[in-house]
Amino acid sequence: MGLLAIVIGAALSFGFGAFWYGIFADTWKQTSQVPLDADGNPQNMRSPVPYVTCAIALLVVAGMMRHNFATSGIDTLGKGILSGGGIGLFFITPWLALFHGYSMHSHKLTLINGAYATIGCALMGAALTLL
Repeated sequence: MGLLAIVIGAALSFGFGAFWYGIFADTWKQTSQVPLDADGNPQNMRSPVPYVTCAIALLVVAGMMRHNFATSGIDTLGKGILSGGGIGLFFITPWLALFHGYSMHSHKLTLINGAYATIGCALMGAALTLL
């Protein structure tokens, strides 16, 4: 059951990312300074590499979250959402802010990516405690 929860948690976060970055696509493209093609889309948009990398990374995060939840007694939906969201907000987002600051990216990029990490991890936390 643990492996299924990890996969579903990662899938929920992945799906939410598609929705989230769909909403903020124009701002993200501008603030991330990613190279764009002639149609204004990221040059690597048709490459499977970023999507596979994302899926693997989300599985790793969900797996470690499950381990931490199990050893910390996080076993209810409320605790899962709060703990997952806390990981995104207080672990991942500050790390992103550090990278974005040194690479001279806009604070908007930190807000977009940090909010995704926070909500995506909260969704993972929900899945990990429900399944």
